[in-house]
Amino acid sequence: MEVTAHEFAGREDCLRQQVITIDPDDAKDFDDAICLQPVSQDRWKLWVHIADVSHYVKPGSALDVEARKRGNSTYLVDRVIPMLPETLSNELCSLKPNVDRLTKCVEFLLSNEGQVLSTRFYSAVIHSRRRFSYQEVLAILQRKPSDTIERMLHDAHELAQKIRRARFKAGSLELDFPEMKIRLDERGRIARIERVENDVSHQLIEEYMLLANEAVASRLMSQNLKAIYRVHEEPDERRLQELREEVLSHHVPCGNLTKRTEVQKLLQRLDTIPIGAALKIAFLRSLMRARYAVEPLGHYGLAKAKYTHFTSPIRRYADLVVHRASFQKSHGSAHSLKEAADHISDTERDSADAERDSKDVKLYAFLKAQLQSPRPAPYRALVIDVRNFGFFVNVPGLAMSGLVHLSSLGDDFYLFDAERSELVGRRTRRLIRLGDKVEVQVAKVDSFKKQVDFRLARDGRFEPSRLAKARELAQNQRWIPGSRPRRDFKRPRRRR
Repeated sequence: MEVTAHEFAGREDCLRQQVITIDPDDAKDFDDAICLQPVSQDRWKLWVHIADVSHYVKPGSALDVEARKRGNSTYLVDRVIPMLPETLSNELCSLKPNVDRLTKCVEFLLSNEGQVLSTRFYSAVIHSRRRFSYQEVLAILQRKPSDTIERMLHDAHELAQKIRRARFKAGSLELDFPEMKIRLDERGRIARIERVENDVSHQLIEEYMLLANEAVASRLMSQNLKAIYRVHEEPDERRLQELREEVLSHHVPCGNLTKRTEVQKLLQRLDTIPIGAALKIAFLRSLMRARYAVEPLGHYGLAKAKYTHFTSPIRRYADLVVHRASFQKSHGSAHSLKEAADHISDTERDSADAERDSKDVKLYAFLKAQLQSPRPAPYRALVIDVRNFGFFVNVPGLAMSGLVHLSSLGDDFYLFDAERSELVGRRTRRLIRLGDKVEVQVAKVDSFKKQVDFRLARDGRFEPSRLAKARELAQNQRWIPGSRPRRDFKRPRRRR
């Protein structure tokens, strides 16, 4: 399907720009594209082009009704349930290379340090020059550029990193975890599980999308236009205080978490210690869930007072609504907007649950097959919670968590120290506590309850956290649950 010449009317001609897209290697719906050019020694012009879905999906049409009902695309392990028909999502709206496509554009004039000096908003037509995967961009950034497009990628990377540093200086929080991507074979079974890092190739495009989302939200608010915003509200102070006490109980320094600078310090500290990943998970659980609302309540995680979703209208209905609010005179009453915001917040949660269940179905089948093997595969794991009946581990190689039950520990009889949240071997004095690294194998899979139990791998590999190592060295001076304290033992004061 092709864009016809008469559809160019009223649009800015950007056909000669060196527009490119950067997406996962298996992506088919390309929402966004960029182009960066120097305009002087200390000025840059950035174009963020977003697929003009609103040109094809009119308010109240059958396409619109169905897109609103779905709310967003759902990405299952083995298929995509698109918000729009594939003739639009993968073809006519997708910013594929070497074809003309219609876009909504946010044009920026940026300083050498990435500061926004001015913005323009308009409809455009583009002709994407190249489609890059993240892996391709990363490879290009690790060597010298060989042509003008690769030179542009290097410039875009350097400018994006300046914008990123400024964002974190302004209070943005680093909350990303590596993503585990499941790859299937031709029979639909798991072939491998890949770890996807948020590296500089991802950050390059991410910073420009955040910039566009913020610019559009600022324009909507300044013109008092009715729209839908992406909001992430401040966390509950009580939950932050409970988290702080938990962090301090593990002898990790922690300030007042109602202050953003202290949260940033904590997150940076957690990235440097073995126990950090487990405590970072606990921090994420203490936060409110991001949602959609008609009120611009700001985004806590990004530290932005003005924020919306504008850059993915092929796969999110919220972005389509924002396009209409930004470029069209009418797109619905405030009442219908609130209903839409509540609805798409629900569909987003439903899709997240479906995507997680889709992964679980494949994983459970994969792990059940391992149970039949005489030598189940070992996996590196991190202890993320300790209870009186066992301890929970996060297994990055499987992108899942599970329980190691006490009954599976055959080397000793373990007692639970509730005050320190650790298990202590009665004979060996071995400690198992939050942050320990262990090697596990699958022990039990319950697809109905959606639970996987693990056991320690048979070779017994175990790497205690640094604190646990220090305490094991001083074991003859520590208290063991069920025993009488030694007279020369002085209990350390708990930090508050």
